[in-house]
Amino acid sequence: MNRSSFIIDKIFNKERLSRAEALELVSTATIHDLGQAAYSARTRVYDNQAFFVYNQHLNFTNICANACRFCAFSKRPGEKGSYTLSIDQVKEAVSSRLDEPVNEIHVVGGLNPELGYDYYLNLLEAVRKLRPRVKIKAFTAVEIAYLSDKYELSHEKILKDFAGAGLDALPGGGAEVFSPALRQRLCPEKVSGRRWLEIHETAHKLSIPTNCTLLFGHIETWEDRIDHLLALRELQDKTGGFLCFIPLPYQPGHNELAAKGPDGIEFMKMIAMARIVLDNIPHIKAYWAFSGIKAAQLGLWYGADDFDGTIVEEKIGHAAGADTPRGLSIDKLKDYIRSAGFDPVQRDSFFKQIQHPF
Repeated sequence: MNRSSFIIDKIFNKERLSRAEALELVSTATIHDLGQAAYSARTRVYDNQAFFVYNQHLNFTNICANACRFCAFSKRPGEKGSYTLSIDQVKEAVSSRLDEPVNEIHVVGGLNPELGYDYYLNLLEAVRKLRPRVKIKAFTAVEIAYLSDKYELSHEKILKDFAGAGLDALPGGGAEVFSPALRQRLCPEKVSGRRWLEIHETAHKLSIPTNCTLLFGHIETWEDRIDHLLALRELQDKTGGFLCFIPLPYQPGHNELAAKGPDGIEFMKMIAMARIVLDNIPHIKAYWAFSGIKAAQLGLWYGADDFDGTIVEEKIGHAAGADTPRGLSIDKLKDYIRSAGFDPVQRDSFFKQIQHPF
């Protein structure tokens, strides 16, 4: 028995892999062996189910104080194409879809220095008033850190205020890749990986669940990727607050970073290694808006159990050249999941099955 076969046997026996084993596995195992091991781990828990959510994205501003080299979404104040939604425009965006059975509203934006603290509270309160039964997943750890520094408020204070205004969960954005050396090259203004983890830990202690991400396929190595996954696994051992991990393939268009983005093999390896290494994070997402429909469908066979949702209207990935649809109907989502060979299951933000969508 070769070494990779021995490591794969550990996965089938539900044994946790070390850093060295994970790195050896990804460098020596075939893509088919990785997929088989990850698919086995996935089906042990979810059988043939694949989850999706009826959600709406609300990107409230693209004005940002940061200048991340991989970002094509952000603009400077006054720059052509920059925008900020007023609270009335937020209400209009939410109201325009009140006739749809949306059960999650995903809210993220840039770090706009012109927005006051009350704007964030008013936004949450406006969405909550219009959609009292919808889960609000809003504001990344980057936004929490920015507000903390700007207003000299603790992370805990901000999260408590936001929860009181209607926040249900945090998205996983802003993690990028935790390596300090890489962050200096990619996003030196952005919150550190350590602080990102601290904010999510605080959220978990306040019973606010969160997602987590990794931006991959640019200038990082597999060592960087595995170390990132292990940091997430360590925090999950401590808090149990992560709901879902989303590997985000880097989008190469319209930004300063000279990188090609991952190919299909790298995408499948990343999905598989996430399922294998993150043995304590229940859900792995194949995010069709970044990967493309066909890659996301295949990702369900490589360890992912979630296909994300209807979205309408995703702007961040598309600003960087993603050529996927900006949204999907619920029937299309179900068709794509079924044609991939899985049974579609509608969920809410906490992955609770929705029996009778309202």
